Amino acid sequence: MPCALCGDIIPTEVARCPACGAWARRRDFRSVGVAVFMLLGFNAFVALGSGFSLIRLLEPLHEATHDTYDPVVAEHALAPYTDVFLICAIMAGVTGLLYLGWLWRAYGQSPGPHRHGRGWVLFGWITPAANLWVPPRLVYDVWVNSGRFRTAQRHLVATVVAGWWAFVLFGVGLARLFAVSGVQTLAEARFSVHLGVAAAACDALAAALCMASVFEITRLQIGRDA
Repeated sequence: MPCALCGDIIPTEVARCPACGAWARRRDFRSVGVAVFMLLGFNAFVALGSGFSLIRLLEPLHEATHDTYDPVVAEHALAPYTDVFLICAIMAGVTGLLYLGWLWRAYGQSPGPHRHGRGWVLFGWITPAANLWVPPRLVYDVWVNSGRFRTAQRHLVATVVAGWWAFVLFGVGLARLFAVSGVQTLAEARFSVHLGVAAAACDALAAALCMASVFEITRLQIGRDA
């Protein structure tokens, strides 16, 4: 397996790279980070593709009138997108499990101080009410404690993390609204399509911002160890 730092081949039975002395721990952490990064990118592309596909439905709806509009046709056209958002949610869940493993290790490798104990890396996502604000604070603490940041840089990190979490919450809420929205009238159909486009955009932006945090935290921690 190639070394994460210098690229030299490390035998599986050796704990350190013979060329640069990097520990296999860093190599494994980088591999997990790359896997999370790629899965998030795949989620972003699926959401982005769904959004562009929904945008194509807006033109015929804007050209339709109350006399030419057929709710049965509109329902058949929008029904697959409910399944698409369900598939996106399943993909996000699978990615989230790997992300939790990565975050658990990143938390342990960041020197601190942390406002929440390590157990919140897992329980912060499933505890009611706390799961609305604990996850972004955990990610922020891990990020800023993984390197040395000026005040302006800390504000930038906070903006990225807050934007990521806001898009996650909006994406989940808009996807739920899209699933229960009706298409009995032309106005309802147009509103449903706009909901779907907004949900897809939020999902894509959330994945992209999460990719940025995973990349930067992994890079900082590997560089600090080196």
